[in-house]
Amino acid sequence: MSTSVVVPEVVEAPASVPALPVKLTDAAIGKVREIMATQDPLPAGLRIGVVGGGCSGFQYSMSFENQSGMMDKVMRFDDLKVFVDATSAMYLNGCTVDYVETLEAAGFKFDNPTVKSTCGCGSSFSV
Repeated sequence: MSTSVVVPEVVEAPASVPALPVKLTDAAIGKVREIMATQDPLPAGLRIGVVGGGCSGFQYSMSFENQSGMMDKVMRFDDLKVFVDATSAMYLNGCTVDYVETLEAAGFKFDNPTVKSTCGCGSSFSV
């Protein structure tokens, strides 16, 4: 399993605007592409966000979207578009998303340096 990180290229933003520092590993990109290929119709991209909820206050969310929102940051990881809304971007600064498979479980893992604590089950966090 590859753990290299693909650095996003910002699209739909002037070159003077810094790239949103959310990274996806090769494993995460591959799994998103695999799941995306089973969707009909094929989505335009992946939305990564932060929503209120869980034991610690916030949870990560991932969903497929047919288009970006007006206030979204749009990043491109090769041919995969990733949409992040402005509010979520504040909580995802420096976050790396990986896809991990073990004997016990498989899923997307968020490594977020802004997180101060997580709940016992690991599905929510606080900043």
